[in-house]
Order: sequence, then C-alpha cells, then structure tokens
Amino acid sequence: MRERDDCTRRAHPSAGGFGGGQNPPVRRSDGYAPIRDYALIGDGRTTALVATDGSIDWLCLPNVDSPAVFARVLDARRGGSFQLEPADPYEVERRYQQDSNVLETTFTTAQGSIRVTDSMTLTDDRRLSPFRELTRKVEGLSGRVPVRWAFEPRFEYGERSPQLSRRAGRWFAECGRNAIALSAWDAGEPEANGTTIGAELELEQGQTALIALAAAHEQPVVLPGRADTEGRLERTERFWPEWAGRVEYDGPWRDAVVRSALTLKLLVFAPSGAIVAAPTASLPEWIGGSRNWDYRFTWLRDASWTLDALIRLGLDDEAHAFFWWFMHASRLTQPRLQILYKVDGSTHTKEHDLDNLEGYLGSSPVRVGNGAVDQVQLDVYGSVLESIWLYVQEVGHLDGETGRDVAKIADYVTEHWSDRDSGIWEVRSEETHFIQSKALCCIALERACALAERGVIPDRSERWCAASEEIRNFVDANGWDEERQSYVRAPDLHELDASLLTLAILAYDSPGRERLKSTVAAIERELRTGPYVYRYRGKDGVGGDEGAFLTCSFWLADTFARQGRLDEARSLMDELIGLANDVGLYSEEIDPSNGDFLGNFPQGLTHLALVNAAISIADAEQDQR
Repeated sequence: MRERDDCTRRAHPSAGGFGGGQNPPVRRSDGYAPIRDYALIGDGRTTALVATDGSIDWLCLPNVDSPAVFARVLDARRGGSFQLEPADPYEVERRYQQDSNVLETTFTTAQGSIRVTDSMTLTDDRRLSPFRELTRKVEGLSGRVPVRWAFEPRFEYGERSPQLSRRAGRWFAECGRNAIALSAWDAGEPEANGTTIGAELELEQGQTALIALAAAHEQPVVLPGRADTEGRLERTERFWPEWAGRVEYDGPWRDAVVRSALTLKLLVFAPSGAIVAAPTASLPEWIGGSRNWDYRFTWLRDASWTLDALIRLGLDDEAHAFFWWFMHASRLTQPRLQILYKVDGSTHTKEHDLDNLEGYLGSSPVRVGNGAVDQVQLDVYGSVLESIWLYVQEVGHLDGETGRDVAKIADYVTEHWSDRDSGIWEVRSEETHFIQSKALCCIALERACALAERGVIPDRSERWCAASEEIRNFVDANGWDEERQSYVRAPDLHELDASLLTLAILAYDSPGRERLKSTVAAIERELRTGPYVYRYRGKDGVGGDEGAFLTCSFWLADTFARQGRLDEARSLMDELIGLANDVGLYSEEIDPSNGDFLGNFPQGLTHLALVNAAISIADAEQDQR
C-alpha cells in the first residue's frame, strides 16, 4: 500500500576562538556561513548546528542519521532552517554555559541587547522517549531590541516542503510520517508565508520569549505547555554540569579536554551507546571539491581512541556502553569486521547522491550513506583488539562466548593479514599493502596473545605470535625506505603517511626506537606546515585537494610526548588549542592558508585525539617529575 503523500515535492527557495568574544555577525558567502561559525546542541538522539547569526542550519529527525529537516548548510536556498536574529545591525558574543552543551548567544545592537539560549531538552528517559524538543529562549538584557524569526522546515534533505496547519493555537508542519509542532510564547504573532512560519517582536529588558519545536515520527506530536518546556530546559541546564563533573582530568588544557568530552557525549546515540564520527554529512574537505562524505556512522577503527579517551577520563559508563555496542554490532559479521556500522548496529549504508542539493558553497555531489562500508581495511582489527585489551585491563571482563569470538577474530587476522586493503584513509584507488594496516594487524595479534595469557580468551597464542613475527618481518623488509630513513605508506608507495604516527601511540614499537624517531622526523619534514599536518601527499582515487587533517596534528603532539620531547609537545598543543572555534569545537580538516574549517563538523576523532594528546603530555610531565 502506498504511503499517503501529504507534503509537496521540492522545496521552494527560502526568502531569506575558544571562550567567546565579541564578534560581528556571521558573513555569509552566497548564503553559507563558515563552518567555523557553528556550534552544536543535542539530546542523545540527534543534534543541530547553530550559526553565530542565530540560524539553525542542520537538524536531522528523529535521529542523527535520519533525513535532515534543516539542511541550509548544504543548500542555502532549498535546505531549510530556523532563523532568529535582531532586525537591526548587531554584534555577537556566544558561549556554552559552564561545562554544558546549552548554548548562549548575546546579540548587541545600538538599541540594546538580547540573549538567546538554545538547547535540545532532555526528558526523564532520554534513551527510549520518541519525544524531541528544540527550545529557543530569548531574553531582553537591555534597551529595546526588535527581533525576527523564521521557521522553514524542509523534509527529506530539502526534497519536500511541509503541509502547514494551525490547530489548538499551535502551528504544525507535517510531511508523511513526520510532524513538527511549533509553540511560541510571547514571541510575536506567528504567520505563515508559503511554507515558512515567522514573526517579529520587540523585547525590552526583563522580557522573555520562548519558542519550542516538538517533533514526532510515526506517533502523535506531544504538545508541551510553557511550564513543561521551561522545566525540561532547567533540567537540561542542570544535567550537563553534573555529567561534566564526572570527568577525571586536572591536567593542562583542562577546559579544552572537558569541552571535547562534552562534544563526544553529544555524538553518543543514547539508545545503543554508539558514537558517530560526526553529526553531519557532505561538508567538503575542500571547497568546490568532491571529497564530501557522510560521517553519521560509527567507525570501528575509532574504537581504540574512544575507549582510551573514555577510560582515561574516568567515564566508565560510556566506555562500557560503547564497548558492548561494537561487540554486539559486529557479531553479525564476525570474525570479519565491518568498517562502519549504523547507530542501530545495522550495515545498510548504501552511498548515493542527493541531486536536489547544491552542496556547501557549491561543493558537490552531496552524498548520504558511505561506500567505505564495503572496503577491506585491515587496520580496524588492531583498533578493536586494542580496545578489548584496554577494556579488560580497566573496566570489565569478557564472558566465555565473547572470549571465543575474540579468539576467532585473531584467527581471522592470522589468515588475512597478508591481504591487500584500502587502508586507514579509505582510499578509493587500487588496494595495496598499506604498512600501517600491517602494523595494526601485528598489534591485534599481540593483544590477543596478552589476553590469552590472562586466560580471558582461548589460547592459540603460539600461532598468533608466529604470525605477528611474520608481519614484523614484512614491515621491516617492505615498509622501510633507507633513503628517507622512514617507514612509508606501502611497498609500492614510497611516500610519507601521517597514520604511521599511530605505530608510536599504539606501541607497535617503543616510541624512542630509532626507526620510529626518524619516521616522525620525516613526517615533520614532508607533511607538516606549522601546526598543520597533512595525511599524505599522494593520490588516493578521489580528485581534488584537501585540507590539513587536525587529528594528525594532535597525533604528532601525542607522539612528541611519548618520545620525551615535552617542550615541542606543549608548544604544538598550545598552537592546536588556539585553532578551535570560539566555543571550542574542531572540524575534520583546516585550510592552513586562512584557518577555515573543512570537512564534517564537529569531528569526533579530532576531539578524541585532543583528549589523548593532552593526557599523554600530562602523564609524561608526571613521569619527568
């Protein structure tokens, strides 16, 4: 039976440094805000991007990997947004509330100032409730400020405009099985214009307006009263500092570490414990280029960095949930591991283009889904076995069935380490023998031997240790460039790759050994520009340029600390902390020529690398003392 189509195909074009600081309003280029100018709010199920000019330009409903309702960040005319700003020229100052993911933006005009508090509220049962609520509280701080707002939902990534209706004093935007109820208290008289709902108002000092979006999927929309919404907002404002108070870190750059932990918490999909790589899709790695990917999935390769960060921060509940999520999610394919999984544990992530969206600043194609799911990437086994080792050491134990599954994964590595693969960077060129992948296979087998020695998994260590020795012989014979005095990407790719820094971080060898020291020196020489580090310089099967990869910069600082180069580690870390945007967030990449953020945002792996680098430096300082 065909679903009733009660919304209109094709949307109509719409009419329209860390720690805060006074700034002019965002300068939009062709309607697009700089990626650097966004902040993130969320509720454990989905997230929204808020620009400095008060426009919410990205929101997927009901979940983080659902189609977007606001996608202005990918198409300034057709994507949809929720705009709110003073009607007169203004300057902006914004911050997160202390140790919180509740955002405050202060607009100052010649007539006065207002504060907008943006939040996705938390219910008593964030894991199971289908209820989604985005709130925008506007307070008059001084003078008298004219304000305008416009709610422009565009369902299915801008493909469909809503059917608007007004019932029980609320406006409703509906499309298929999705509905959003808009409630506005003391926020003007909302009126519809085409498929946009908006209003104008003036706020004097002491006055407060409140706007709430309540969304539902396949269920009736909950219609909150003002007191209910204000109560949830107050509960949300209490929750975040309480949660951040669990972070066990008092070392250098604590504010940046706590902000990274709070950002990672927003990337957790609460019902399962999965952590997405980033909450966005198709933000380009180079403006106008085609390196535009969907990152709203969980990559198993991030597992070791994630477990390490969560454990070292004392966030055992999150570590426990994430560990068992990826162990259960991977059971469908074990002993072979998928590269990435959806937040519900499934692997249906077929990549396709959205032809109706022009892409951020014309960067096309706009892709959803991710074709890397079908690649062979052998490094993932090292990440997973390292995670299991960390978990057993620090958090919990394995049951017998799980232990047997882990042993089978190690057996699989023994049989397949010599295969070609696509490597850590998921290149779309021909598969080859990436040296970092081989080294991570060695780490996988050595962790399996350590687990067997503890009696945690069945003992086939004689076979695993023999295979790990074969891998080391292969790496030494085929991955070393005598002229460069460095490990290289692959036997047929004698070029540098910043992923080789992970050999020091994951203890493939002692960081102070001569071969790793000279490899780090070569990476600095060929891939580093100031604080910026590129992943590699060679071809990868995808056309166009890309920015410097921020994770690699933090990996370099981490490696410096492990090699005892503390002055260099601290100096680089100071520079990197200064690269965050005004609310402490990082993207995937950065353009060294102008500091513009590139790629999906905020990037979980960047924040994980920041946390681990900071802790490595703190540990090295303690050891030195």
